[in-house]
Amino acid sequence: MFQPSKPKSQPPKAPGAGASLDNWLSWLESIHPTEIDLGLDRVLLVLRRLFRSKPRARVISVAGTNGKGSTVAALEAVLQAHGRRTGAYTSPHLQNYNERIRVDGVDVDDATLISAFEKVEAARGSVTLTYFEFGTLAAFVVLNEAGVQDWILEVGLGGRLDAVNVIDPDLAIITSVDIDHVAFLGDNREVIGFEKAGILRPGIPAVLADVDPPRSVIQQAVAQKVALKRVGENYTIEEVAGGNAGLDFILHVQEQDIRLPAGPLPVPGVAAAAVAMLTLEPGMAIGSLEAALAKVTVPGRFERLGYEPDLYVDVGHNPHAARWLSARLQALKGASQKVHAVYAALADKDVEGVAHAMAPIVDCWHLAGLKVPRGLSSETLQDRLVPCELSRVCAHDSVASAIAEARVAAGPNDIIIVFGSFFTVAEARSLLV
Repeated sequence: MFQPSKPKSQPPKAPGAGASLDNWLSWLESIHPTEIDLGLDRVLLVLRRLFRSKPRARVISVAGTNGKGSTVAALEAVLQAHGRRTGAYTSPHLQNYNERIRVDGVDVDDATLISAFEKVEAARGSVTLTYFEFGTLAAFVVLNEAGVQDWILEVGLGGRLDAVNVIDPDLAIITSVDIDHVAFLGDNREVIGFEKAGILRPGIPAVLADVDPPRSVIQQAVAQKVALKRVGENYTIEEVAGGNAGLDFILHVQEQDIRLPAGPLPVPGVAAAAVAMLTLEPGMAIGSLEAALAKVTVPGRFERLGYEPDLYVDVGHNPHAARWLSARLQALKGASQKVHAVYAALADKDVEGVAHAMAPIVDCWHLAGLKVPRGLSSETLQDRLVPCELSRVCAHDSVASAIAEARVAAGPNDIIIVFGSFFTVAEARSLLV
């Protein structure tokens, strides 16, 4: 659960001229009494002060429990390959806030971000905004001033009441619907699906990549007459022999066969990006589409950072993501290889569900503490996982010490997977990149 900060007698004063990006980010953390406060009224009020009308760019919104960042990156890549200028907004970041906003694939610089923050601050007046809301509006300013042709926007939490949803999309993508952020979105897929479907708009095209979507999503699409393209109905993904890790995938859509990369990104998200691209730009050459998709990588998404033993990091933090990760490791693991897992998580996550999903593939667990807000200590994490009856478990004070011990324990042909949250991967990348 997110706890409200202590009440303040007076609103904190905004950074002045010459303030650094770190100054601004520290200030943003203090201007609203809670970290998350879902709702569109405040954001919409400030948006109307910043923009008199909807931006002229084409807007694509991406919601879902998992796979959003990968889908955004894949769509960004294919649009650029087709000669389009793109802007992307994603969250959270791994190591630098600048990662959240990209123009033509390049992270925004400090000066551009600070200028956008100043404009949002001037527009908001007495309206209080959360850290995420303020940053979202600043992203809109950056993308608008960059004059890009396509805005690709990742929804932060849910969909219906997320700050990103103040902008009407021209195409929507829902990657997956599963249980996460229970305190804010509900504890079942039907309720969560209703929130995700909040990014749909009457008559616009949409792509649904969940193979077993909640009825709530379908009902919303039908009610709004959305031109919905569903996996399994309007397009299919076929697994075939060959390619990376012995597998390859073929996307069958619009009477065309498109070869998809087997990794490192989730195939359903890459396929959804391809379907969205062909919806937006039906004239794109299939060869160009395939070539662009084959090159897409996302930092922290099954990213390889070490060899002998192979070491991968992944930001997966819920059971749905863990099931994908387990299957990915299973495809790579040889008969004689062992998998060593370095796992660190936040207190509000379903760590038991994650462990159950990963247990069949993991031979040795290195549980690490996270020294961040809501981070679990290794001792607490270990206590919570006792009912899972995991094999070979040891606890470490930090991700760094867990990685060091895993490298000592692993043979040169083994696999180490570091996962559990963005904070886990950020700490690992600071050591390994």
